[in-house]
Parts: sequence; structure tokens; C-alpha cells
Amino acid sequence: MHILIVDDERTIREGLKRTISSVFDDVTVSTAASADDALALLHGERIHVVFLDIMMPGMNGLELLAEARHTHKGIKWIVVSAYSEFAYAQEALRLGAKDYILKPFGKDQVVHSVTSLLEEWRLESAGPTGRGLLEQNLNYLREAVFRRWVQGLDIGNFDLRSIRDEHEQFHLLAIKLDNDPELTLGNFIVENVMTELIERHGRGFIVNLDGDFLVGVLTLQEDMKSAAFKQEAVKQLERCLQVPYQFYMSELLYDFYNIPDEIQKFHTTDKEAHTGDDPAAAGKNDVIDIAIQYMKSNFQENLSLEIVSSVVYLNPVYFSKLFKQKTGTGYKEYVTKLRMERAEELLADPHLSITRIAELVGYPDVRHFTQVFRKHYDCTPSHFRAEQAKV
Repeated sequence: MHILIVDDERTIREGLKRTISSVFDDVTVSTAASADDALALLHGERIHVVFLDIMMPGMNGLELLAEARHTHKGIKWIVVSAYSEFAYAQEALRLGAKDYILKPFGKDQVVHSVTSLLEEWRLESAGPTGRGLLEQNLNYLREAVFRRWVQGLDIGNFDLRSIRDEHEQFHLLAIKLDNDPELTLGNFIVENVMTELIERHGRGFIVNLDGDFLVGVLTLQEDMKSAAFKQEAVKQLERCLQVPYQFYMSELLYDFYNIPDEIQKFHTTDKEAHTGDDPAAAGKNDVIDIAIQYMKSNFQENLSLEIVSSVVYLNPVYFSKLFKQKTGTGYKEYVTKLRMERAEELLADPHLSITRIAELVGYPDVRHFTQVFRKHYDCTPSHFRAEQAKV
């Protein structure tokens, strides 16, 4: 497998290359510092995976993806960015990106991602042929037809018996997400989670009907009970989703053609739907208080929004909204205020140098610390210490 890393920051692209090359002997890694360099490599080499930074001078990563995805089909695009805004991720996924990874990321995350990509590439290299490929394409067709049928749209001459015969008895699944698209990529998460569970415990499919509403058909294996499947599904959704949702699983059904009516029950039968609570509103631990406690205990560490939100298992954008609601202050401003207050306390100790104080509150560069301190207190740390000593 051949991986191309596109990033204008040399330390990042070389670090990624070094990490991947040290772990995977059978992976070739190339690098490019710009979109133009990347296009030249794409035209001259057989590339299978591209790790792509969004913000680059000249043509940015999303523009490169938009230009190259049609002429270089089959490549898996992994967008890597320090920007957690939903709009960037949404556009990347719309353009066909397979994943969206936020900086900073650790070695374990890179290794895990490449391991999955390598396994997928090996399977695809073996490739479905003949009847296998035909069946795969028919499955996509059936799911598309099912989606149109449930929505009351015309399905032409397609005979639903080809789907019905595979599900003589089945359970209907329905998941309704919080309808604020700025808060989550939940529909992608639900599709991935539920598809994996369905394949593990039976057969069926799940389709996205309307962005925040997904439905699925599931025929369980004989040794799998519906209660156990529902329990596992709820557990996985609770772990992965960071917004309120409702999950509905019907009793065992036998009339496939009655599915549209059954779906309506999801909207009217609250007693049978599991509700996933908003972690900031329900009687769960106050995640913002937990995050603040973590920040106060880890001044020297990287307190980026992405890292701290991951500590409390929240999407960075959603966490940022909750944080401002709780504190009345933007996340970045709050971190700076915490660090400056701690620096003020440490400056009272004459045995600590300014450089050491800067390190203790999370600024390895003393010049940067001095600039931030001056902006906050309108004087340098040394001047502040001298004035306090007079008191």
C-alpha cells in the first residue's frame, strides 16, 4: 500500500511518515508540502491513501480533494486538521473523505487508522469478482429502493419481494438524532455502529431517511435475543454519540409490507423508545466541571479544545457550546485566564524563575508567556513580581 502525506508543516508530515514507516514494513510513504506537489505525485505514482491537511497556502486541502477525487478514483482520503468546525468535516465527507482526524493526534491513533486502512486495502486487492461483485451492487440497489419506498416515492418496476424474502421475520430499527446539524456527525456514526452490529448478530441494513432519522431492518441469528441486541446497541450509541437521540426496536414482525406504518409508531410510541440524554442537561456528572478540574490539574499539558473535550468524551464543537453556556466565557479565553491566575500565584515565590513559571503554567516559550501575561495584566511578569514585593 502506498500512502501520500500532504501537509505544509514539515514536522507533521515527516513525523507521520516516520511513525508509519517504523511500524509498517509493507507500506510505502511519500510526502508533499503543497497541493501542487501532491497532484504531481498523484499523476506519477499509484497512491492508495492520502492523509490531507485542510489549511495550506495556495490550493487548500478541500480544493485538492474536490479536484482529484474524480480523476484519481479508488483513493481513500483521510482529512487531518486542527479545525473542528462541523462545516469543514461536513464538506470533507461530502467530497468523499473516509475519515476526519483532528490535530493534535497521537501515535496510537495513526497506527490504528493505518492498520484499518491496510486491512481494507488487502481485502479490496483480493476484491469481489463475478457473482460476489454482482451481489454487492444488488445490495446497494435494494437499500436505495427501500429508502424510496419507505419515503413514499416511486420505485418503478422494482419487486420488493427480493428484499422481503430475505426477511420473513424481522425487527424494525429507528434512530432519531438531535436535529441541530452543527452539533454532531451523528448520522455517520449511527450508520457505522449499527451496520457493524447488524453484520455481527444477523443480517439486514440501515438507511438514512432524512439526515437525523435512520431506519433499519434486522433479522437476528437464532442465538441472539432481541433484548440483548438492543442493550448492546444502546450501549454503543451512548458511547459514540454526544447529542440526545431516541432508539426504537420493534417486536418481532412478519409483514414486510407494513414497514411504513411501523415506522410511524416511532413518532407516536414514546414508551417503547430509549432516550439518550444530553449529558449537560440530565442527572449525569457535570462534564464541564470535570473538564475544568482536569484543566486545573494539568496546566503543563496541552489544553487544546480537542484534547480536553476528548477527556469527557464530547465532540469538540458540542463541548465548546456547553462550556460557554456553563461558564459564560469562550474556551480559549478561560484557559488563558486560568493559566494567568496560576502564574500570579507562582510569582509570589521568589525562588521560581520566570522561565520556570512559564513552563509550570503551560508555556514552554517564555517569550510567548510574557506576551500573554503583558496583555492580561498590562505589565511584564518581572514588573508584576516587583510591584507585589512592595506591598
